[in-house]
Amino acid sequence: MLTLDDFDFPLPPALIAQHPALERTSSRLLHVAGERLDDRLFAELPTLVAPGDLLVFNNTKVIKARLFGRKESGGQIEVMIERVVDARHAIAQIRASKSPKPGSRILLEDAFTLTVTGRTGEQGEFFALELDGDGDLYALTERHGRLPLPPYITHAAAAEDETRYQTVYARHVGAVAAPTAGLHFDEAMLARLQEAGAELAWLTLHVGAGTFQPVRVHDVAAHRMHSETYELPQATVDAIARTRARGGRVIAVGTTTLRTLEAAAQGGELRAGTAETDIFITPGYRFRVIDRLITNFHLPKSTLLMLVSAFAGMAPIRAAYRHAVDEHYRFFSYGDAMLLERQP
Repeated sequence: MLTLDDFDFPLPPALIAQHPALERTSSRLLHVAGERLDDRLFAELPTLVAPGDLLVFNNTKVIKARLFGRKESGGQIEVMIERVVDARHAIAQIRASKSPKPGSRILLEDAFTLTVTGRTGEQGEFFALELDGDGDLYALTERHGRLPLPPYITHAAAAEDETRYQTVYARHVGAVAAPTAGLHFDEAMLARLQEAGAELAWLTLHVGAGTFQPVRVHDVAAHRMHSETYELPQATVDAIARTRARGGRVIAVGTTTLRTLEAAAQGGELRAGTAETDIFITPGYRFRVIDRLITNFHLPKSTLLMLVSAFAGMAPIRAAYRHAVDEHYRFFSYGDAMLLERQP
């Protein structure tokens, strides 16, 4: 039985990156291939990719999902959008001295009003919200909201974050957390990868705030993942088929890309389309699509640490994280990156 203790490690707080590197590609890159650990620079990535390889990116765009306001009673409230369902409906986390009841109204940023229509989620941790009157929630959050930096970043979102907590290829609005492995890429890096003979492909998974929810059960098998929406284009499925045919490797840029592709292959064949996934990948999982993974360093006891342990092996990941701490790598969203080879 796997427990939370199997995925714990000591992390000095000073290693949690509070700001991005000076340039997107100037972060460090730890290459993990079984027991072998190589300290590299992210700028060297094109030399680690072979002609005929395929890199798949998540092109979701982070919305300004954090909003402040007040309840009808006058009490202060903070809303963190988990998902914009459509132009009039959203699911959110709410912080308040007293949780608002269904039917109550909340005024956000002195600009627009939402009605609480109920509770949702595995443990009722989210609130269902409906926009009062005319308007579009996507436009309203963009105009009045704040960028939702992760809870371990201690400063309020600033102008730097507006740019750097967004990938250069972000296209489709809907995420409330960035697919952070993609933050290391700039346009010049994408061009260099193609010049090296690699192919690029795209999908969309809208990352929810649930990605930061802690695992609350000791027995890992008892944990239930939050659900997220993805769209996998047929063009990307075709690109993966071409890569397999020519003997290339499929490289997922980020755990959200990996989860999307593995979820879309659960029926045995990779299928394009739009769907929801709550796939939970832990050691023992048999990967169907991905050969290599580019990812950041993840939180102790997190589902993402479980995922990379399944992909690269528990012992190699433990060794890699010990090495990263010893060598003062920078951790989490604004931190350094890893290139992981899949273990048989």
